[in-house]
Amino acid sequence: MLNRRDFFRLGAAAVAAGTVSKVAMAALPEIVSAEHAETQAPPMPANGRLYHPVVTLNGWSLPWRMRDGVKEFHLVAEPVVREIAPGMQAHLWGYNGQSPGPTIEVVEGDRVRIYVTNRLPEATSVHWHGQRLPNGMDGVSGLTQPAIPSGKTFVYEVEAKRAGTFMYHPHADEMVQMAMGMMGFWVTHPRNSDFMRVDRDYVFLINAYDIDPGSYTPKVATMLEHNLWTFNSRVFPGIAPMVAGQNERVRIRVGNLSMTNHPIHLHGHEFVITGTDGGWVPPAARWPEVTADIAVGQMRAVEFIADAPGDWAFHCHKSHHTMNAMGHQVPTMIGVEQQGLVDKITQLLPNYMPMGESGMAEMGEMSMPLPENTLPMMSGKGQFGDMHMGGMFTTVKVRAGLKPGDYSDPGDYRHPPGSVAHEVGSSDAPVTRAPEDAGNGHEVHIRKPGGHEGH
Repeated sequence: MLNRRDFFRLGAAAVAAGTVSKVAMAALPEIVSAEHAETQAPPMPANGRLYHPVVTLNGWSLPWRMRDGVKEFHLVAEPVVREIAPGMQAHLWGYNGQSPGPTIEVVEGDRVRIYVTNRLPEATSVHWHGQRLPNGMDGVSGLTQPAIPSGKTFVYEVEAKRAGTFMYHPHADEMVQMAMGMMGFWVTHPRNSDFMRVDRDYVFLINAYDIDPGSYTPKVATMLEHNLWTFNSRVFPGIAPMVAGQNERVRIRVGNLSMTNHPIHLHGHEFVITGTDGGWVPPAARWPEVTADIAVGQMRAVEFIADAPGDWAFHCHKSHHTMNAMGHQVPTMIGVEQQGLVDKITQLLPNYMPMGESGMAEMGEMSMPLPENTLPMMSGKGQFGDMHMGGMFTTVKVRAGLKPGDYSDPGDYRHPPGSVAHEVGSSDAPVTRAPEDAGNGHEVHIRKPGGHEGH
């Protein structure tokens, strides 16, 4: 089995013959990498135009250097190991130690120079999805530029002409390279730092993988039946919460580079669509939603006032996208009496456990042995028990008194007394009125527990 050390050694061997000279590399911006998957609170810009930075969910923003008035970045395309959630790692391709790569943040009007070093075992390129730029900088291998060979460094130079939310990804062996995790976010902030200003600004990409239990590398030819639907290459319970102070204005920017659309749903609040790939939506054209359907290759920015304290679910509304490690060929056993069969099977397999007669929730509640390097189909615990969730699921945690710039997990929400749904005792069961009789002048029958009626 290919381990972490072998994975990186194979990648290094593939590029050794064409490695950029040390003298040439010394003139480039320093390579900055990150391997852990924690959400990093961004610092304010140390130089260049002022802007209010975004927060990349389970990620970070790429530092730059200023040189002769140009903002210079250094992206490195390379094999990476990404923790999908605690207990599972994936051998992916990405940038600067992670998949997705770090977020690039610039300001409208900036002159930008991006060096791209290729440490992959094959040629690549970078397409700057949604940008206005010279045709030769668009990053389509063979069409607008030669592909970047293994071990070589190319440079892209653009002017950030319009503010908005964009993405970057290869246009070279795209089916393989994007399926392996090569993608990242690009944010161009408005020249006026107070334009469209919010208190908290989150970004993440939607992607998906098909990784068999016990293996580490995605199957790149899978079209739709992925078993790991992810936010920034993470699944629940490994996706960090998005936190907000009560009454703060929050923006969430989501880009979709998976193979299907995703209806992204927020509980407890309504939001408005304020941005698309094409730019900001004029105020008169914005519309309210609680679910935004994001198609492949699209970006949506949603904004809301976090005025309701609590731990609010935020997830894709396709139910199988909030599961992990799904077995698509597993039969549905609901309502099937298995006991007679189980008695026979356990004579051969003493540890066999029948499952699915009454639904699949028991799979999240039982501690069963798993193959190496995989996750339960549903997992995660809340303060009231098992959550039976996975995949594209996290929370928006709204708290009164949260300090600006504090992105740490505030823990479980403390509900006011009497505000949590609870079991009703038989003597406390509510009575209900028959709706067809209520208010029409006729005698109203009251249905009581046990099916008895009274007047």
